Formats: sequence, structure tokens, C-alpha cells
Amino acid sequence: MFRLLPLFVVLTFFISCVEPPDYPIEPEIKFVGMSKQYMKQGSQNNDTLFVQFSFTDGDGDLGDDGEQAPPNVFLIDSRDGFEGNTFKLPMVPKEGAGNGISGTVDLKIYTSCCLFDDGTIPCGVSASKSQDTLYYTLFIEDRAGHKSNEIEVGPIYLICE
Repeated sequence: MFRLLPLFVVLTFFISCVEPPDYPIEPEIKFVGMSKQYMKQGSQNNDTLFVQFSFTDGDGDLGDDGEQAPPNVFLIDSRDGFEGNTFKLPMVPKEGAGNGISGTVDLKIYTSCCLFDDGTIPCGVSASKSQDTLYYTLFIEDRAGHKSNEIEVGPIYLICE
């Protein structure tokens, strides 16, 4: 019996030192990286890149598995403010005894069209511009409607051929 007492004390010490994460209830995201910086423009979505970002959420209510669920990942094009790229995170399982969750997301982004100042239609070929540069502003929302901070993705260079 007394031989087990030190083991019990050590186990109690380790269990009491493991605390659940203490994240704020608003999701927080951080840019991790991109798979590449150059893409060929195209209206047929023929080129892609991957953006990786990490997240934390204190109340663990990220993602949704329902088909009718609204998007919860948003990309805003810096060139025109267009919020056309939206995505859905799947339900993120809670970790351990606490409600806080964390992880990383790999987001597949399809190419965009070059935008021109000379009257050339988007996704066209311009004699005066062979490359376009864009940045995305990325943020997420949890099921309670809490919006995360915003991160900048880019620069992304579009080849306008």
C-alpha cells in the first residue's frame, strides 16, 4: 500500500499540472504559409494554391457539418473588396476536458482574373500589363457569430496571359 503512495502522488502532480487551454471565445487565426506565389489567371479555375493558417477558439464552436450551414471562412480581394471566396470549415472536435480548440487549416484557393485599368476585360490579355498582384484578407467566424482577427494572405502574382 505504501509503495503505491509515491506513484499516486506523482500521477496527481502530473494530472493537476495539465490545464485546459485558456483561449478567448473569439476565434484567433495566424498565417502559416502559402504553397506558391504565382498563378496563371483564368476564368476556368485551372490553377490553385494552398494557404495554411492556424486557429484557436475558446468556446470550441468552429465549423458546421450541415449542408445548409453558412460559410465560415472568408477571403476578401484587396483589389476590389470583393468577398466572393467563401468556404466552410467542417465541425472541429473539442479537445480534452476544456472547450478550447486549436489546429491548422489548409485552404485550397483557385486562381482569379487579372484586373486592368486600360479597359481590358477581366481575364483578358492586356498589351500594357502582363502581371497583376493581389492580397486577400482572411477571417473566420464561429457558430455564435464571433469574428476572428483578420490576416493578410499574399502577395499573389497573377500571370495575365
